[in-house]
Amino acid sequence: MFVCPHCQARYGTEEPIWRCTCGSYLNPDFDLPFEPKRIAKDNYSLWRYSHALPLAPGASIVTLGEGFTPLLPLSWRGKEILFKLDYLCPSGSFKDRGTTLLVSQLETWGIKEVVEDSSGNAGASLATYAARAGINCTIYVPAKASRGKRVQIALSGAHLVAVPGSREDTTRAVLTAAENTFYASHNLSPLFTEGVKTLAFELAEQLDWSLPDSIIVPAGNGSLVLGLAAGMQQLWKAGVISTRPRLIAVQTSACAPLATAFAAGQTEPALISKGETLAEGIASSTPPRGHEVLAAVRESGGTFVTVSEEEIISALLELARCGIYVEPTSATVGAALNQCLETGTISRTERVVVVLTGSGLKATDKLLEVYGRRLDL
Repeated sequence: MFVCPHCQARYGTEEPIWRCTCGSYLNPDFDLPFEPKRIAKDNYSLWRYSHALPLAPGASIVTLGEGFTPLLPLSWRGKEILFKLDYLCPSGSFKDRGTTLLVSQLETWGIKEVVEDSSGNAGASLATYAARAGINCTIYVPAKASRGKRVQIALSGAHLVAVPGSREDTTRAVLTAAENTFYASHNLSPLFTEGVKTLAFELAEQLDWSLPDSIIVPAGNGSLVLGLAAGMQQLWKAGVISTRPRLIAVQTSACAPLATAFAAGQTEPALISKGETLAEGIASSTPPRGHEVLAAVRESGGTFVTVSEEEIISALLELARCGIYVEPTSATVGAALNQCLETGTISRTERVVVVLTGSGLKATDKLLEVYGRRLDL
């Protein structure tokens, strides 16, 4: 079932739907026990956990082998840190976790045409999986989105619409198109975070059915925070884990509506004046599920960290010198990790996982602007 968090209306999964009649987004409401013995051990994608995912038996599954990404231990400033390499998903970002479930449901519903808005990665992911499923899609992106992401979307066969202005202008443009076409929104879909929660399942399995003390993730609209929280709740309810990690969510100083609200003890995203940032993937000033993201971080005992542009630039280079090539949005977690180690937010004895979300190959044009002169390119 899907449930509206505002008016409490409930909807079955038989008919295509992406929002409540009251205008609100919908949340998933499924009772799916996680059972380690039911894991499909011969399936090396996130669909090894299909028993714990809300897709009916016999439904179409649209997959490109996403998930089950490496968990790499690295020495970072004298401490071993576990880096989850989710930028190695098929389209180059963690968004494939949510997209595979969303597009599988679209295929099962018989949807043939969709629209979506994105800063780049979610649009590239949807374009990739829509191509796999034979679904026509139109992707709206900010005109200043990384060229690599725009090329990826267009080459996948999607119709690309570059919208002048902000990320919020892009959302307003797609909502007009959504009046006549199914809106496959990764931010509003009740299914997207259900796919993202497999990240928690994988971490638990890779760590011999335990979880780390802390997990650091970037947060714009917050699907990664919400997915991890949902997955950890499912594992805890099943008795697979006895404790849950702190979630440390990262925003940029230029766009920090959630971090600002968290610091002020507020339950809704703060109203901010958004600045320019290299971390385009988390430059969202009005996250629609913001109050849920704030609640998830608080309930985990975690916190928000804000990082500057210079810290992002430095951390991206530090990651690259470890053999990890990520885009600026993903490098924010490296910057946050450095802050947390310096301030003692993360102790030298605790186990930490840092989630790397997007490939640097998508942002070559942006990286050249920043590092070209420094590296004599």
